Amino acid sequence: MKDLIFLTYSEIKTKLNDGSISSKELVLAYIKRIESTDAKVKAFLEFNKERILAHAEESDNRRKAGKLLSEFDGIPIGIKDNICITGEITSCSSHILENFRSPYDASVIQKLKEKGFVLFPRLNMDEFAMGSSTENSAFQTTRNPFDTNRIPGGSSGGSAAAVAASMLPVSLGSDTGGSIRQPAALCGIWGLKPTYGRVSRYGLVAYASSLDQIGPFSNDLQGIADLLEIISGLDHKDQTTAKVDSFETNSVSSIDWKGKRIGVMKTEEFNFSPDVNKRYTDILKEIESKGAILVPLDFSLLKYAIPVYYLIATAECSSNLSRFDGIRYGLRKEGAGKLDDLYSESRTQGFGPEVKRRILLGTFSLSSGYYDAYYGKAQKARVLIRKQYAEFFKSVDIIFQPTSPTTAFKVGEKTKDPIQMYQADILTTSVNLAGVPAISCPAGLDSGNLPIGLQITSSHFDESKLLSYAKSVSELEICKLPLPTEII
Repeated sequence: MKDLIFLTYSEIKTKLNDGSISSKELVLAYIKRIESTDAKVKAFLEFNKERILAHAEESDNRRKAGKLLSEFDGIPIGIKDNICITGEITSCSSHILENFRSPYDASVIQKLKEKGFVLFPRLNMDEFAMGSSTENSAFQTTRNPFDTNRIPGGSSGGSAAAVAASMLPVSLGSDTGGSIRQPAALCGIWGLKPTYGRVSRYGLVAYASSLDQIGPFSNDLQGIADLLEIISGLDHKDQTTAKVDSFETNSVSSIDWKGKRIGVMKTEEFNFSPDVNKRYTDILKEIESKGAILVPLDFSLLKYAIPVYYLIATAECSSNLSRFDGIRYGLRKEGAGKLDDLYSESRTQGFGPEVKRRILLGTFSLSSGYYDAYYGKAQKARVLIRKQYAEFFKSVDIIFQPTSPTTAFKVGEKTKDPIQMYQADILTTSVNLAGVPAISCPAGLDSGNLPIGLQITSSHFDESKLLSYAKSVSELEICKLPLPTEII
């Protein structure tokens, strides 16, 4: 039999349900892989082998008794360290929460448990999801499985690297400005940012509440579709979830390219690496040869996406992180006996440099005399970006862009220049500002054998169309990656 760890999500699901393999057998294979590999990749912050095996055995017992919870019962899934699980540490890769155990399940976790998934917490991330490289974790730097001298992307780098390194078939991450799509692109896997409001944020530790969204990673598209159907839906615990038609996996099917209007960007206006630019151009030529109509779009507002995003995100971060005060929960460091000293000492020792930077930026933009000049203007610009996407989808069926302007850069290459690091999100932040859904699809390798990602974007709550186009992209020969192998 093909090595279990190199099976696709779809193959795992089939073999579990036809009895070819057991959940325990599968989980043991992944545990062995993690134990032999994660010292190099550093995707996991914690790994409780006994607890995970116990859950796999429970799944097998249900299967033997004919009491399966669902067709997904026994499938392993990784969980990013900012999604709450009852009794598990949820640290957000921060010292301020390193001993905090969640008293409740996030809504997405409750849904996964109801289906019988075997949870693999806790996957490393940029502290409080603030970063584009997973170098901002308080505990360790996750590495890209294709080249362990390079970053996996961020902030969900642990979730992406675990799937790319064949340590898991699927995982959950969160996306505030590209934190699912960018690491998916740099690690050569699938990653979806659903429409804002499609998936409940209850139990996701907040970074920027109007931008955050939980989404899946997978080693094949079927895993993305199945997980989206499972975790999405109206949730009365989260009033930002929308009452819309539910997404159904069987709504995804290949499209006929003929006559489809594909929104594209002028690559000369952006600083793409030569390899990314060539692959994007070649993909467009390929679909054009199949009858697609390429429609150049005016992405001039995109140049404002980074400043607008960082003003809004840091303002919301400043507000959300004010709850970490050393009193209610988390790290507590006594000061000189005054309440302000307790706040100051706890936050000084608990938060890392990037989190402090963003809190200060957000507090400044919200302060008296600067609110209208910065935060207020950023919100007005956000409306323009949202309207621009609405106009785009009046003239095109879908939008194709590179996910990242470059492939994975080396560890430490951009840490001393925050602005350069922020620019890595130039192609993803506008999607969050507009609230539309987008997926990063594997699009082959560059000349250095590093993965390239293609970002596909659709209109609000049109994930069925989005994933149908993604399925058709996966069938293009130019976008196919080598079969899973020992890449590290």
